[in-house]
Amino acid sequence: MPATAAISTMPQILAEQADDAGAIDALVLAAFGPGRFAKTAERLRESARQVRGFTACDGERLIGSVRLWSVTVGTTPAWFLGPIAVDEASRMSGLGAALVAACVEAARADGVPGVILIGDPPYFARFGFEPAPQARLPGPADPRRVMWLAVDAPVPSGDILPN
Repeated sequence: MPATAAISTMPQILAEQADDAGAIDALVLAAFGPGRFAKTAERLRESARQVRGFTACDGERLIGSVRLWSVTVGTTPAWFLGPIAVDEASRMSGLGAALVAACVEAARADGVPGVILIGDPPYFARFGFEPAPQARLPGPADPRRVMWLAVDAPVPSGDILPN
């Protein structure tokens, strides 16, 4: 029997549109629950300007989302990545990784000095993120989970502030 190529069913990653907001909010709430509003990352996003967002849909249903926010780390301009939300039925499919890859590609294309996030080091290291121990969030966060992807600047130090 001849070998056949596997057909990818990965949804296309698209730029977020204004009319995606309600579905994104519902997806993020389902993924993280109301406790996310107490997290330092959410406090930072509330004051930052959204610069990009990406979505993934299964037909008309939104099943994945990620956003990027304008911040500075010390004096270095950067994008803050998150949250990444994937519908429960689509988790473990590689969709989260595809959304992160879209963010990395956008940052490189736009020439942003770097991208910072709070996340799982083993997961994000595969995209080129590294620890940013001298980057300080405006609230409690595990410093081991603060990570930097250098696009055009080394790991910065200083306060992470909304821009």
